[in-house]
Amino acid sequence: MRISPIIEVEELLKIYKSANVMIFDVSNGKNAKTNYETEHIEGAFFVDLNTQLADIKSDFSIGGRHPLPKIETFAKTLAELGISKDKHVIIYDDNNGSNASARFWWMLKSVRHEKVQVLNGGLHHAKKNNFPLSSNMEIVQSLSEPYPMEKWNLPTIEMVEIENILQNPNYLVIDVRDKGRYDGKFEPIDLVAGHIPGAINIPFTENLDQNGLFLKPDELRKKYELVIGKKRTENIAVHCGSGVTACHTLLALDYAEMDIPKLYVGSWSEWSRNNKMIAKTND
Repeated sequence: MRISPIIEVEELLKIYKSANVMIFDVSNGKNAKTNYETEHIEGAFFVDLNTQLADIKSDFSIGGRHPLPKIETFAKTLAELGISKDKHVIIYDDNNGSNASARFWWMLKSVRHEKVQVLNGGLHHAKKNNFPLSSNMEIVQSLSEPYPMEKWNLPTIEMVEIENILQNPNYLVIDVRDKGRYDGKFEPIDLVAGHIPGAINIPFTENLDQNGLFLKPDELRKKYELVIGKKRTENIAVHCGSGVTACHTLLALDYAEMDIPKLYVGSWSEWSRNNKMIAKTND
């Protein structure tokens, strides 16, 4: 039976104390750990995007700002977090799943962890619905053996492959960053503003309604089917700034019961540092 990649607050309230359920706060940003220590969903453990879900190099031109860790490293990380194959993993963050929840979901899904869901609306929606919160330091019961995995099973795509498909009408590259960044009007993080030539812009925020909740699966399906048309899933690549928020759109597509396209992990942070062609939108 298919498990929805999204779980509602009401559903989590019924199961969050179950022994088999593990909840993780994957909020990101300068004060993320401090915020977690001040207030988090009761029983939730903290996961750090930069040190546990990425292998950050000093040179962002190689793999971008958040390259995936080696598979062996991720296997050890999951063991350190106490995650075994039978655990029901619930992930949330403080930004509607766009900080790192979706990235952690993609990584677990990619190593074929079956029971993994992202909390719809994240911490904000949980607080709005009076979910029990805590400031206790949760202690992880680490496992002695690494999580069994051999490779990333969800599809990814490299920079050279992106470059090779840009002029092919049978392929589609989706940029999920804000429109202003895509247009090249501003760039708050990376060194160069603009977008990959030929890429289309569908900001990840368009996956959400005015309350910060995911659109219903049928709405998401209709939205993306209009864009994708008859293109094959293996001919579609999704990227963002550093391979994190792109996973928000991959999560949305899975929620809509559509196939998951390729993730360009290096994303704009890699592309823009390699003297590749850059496009800007003229008004």
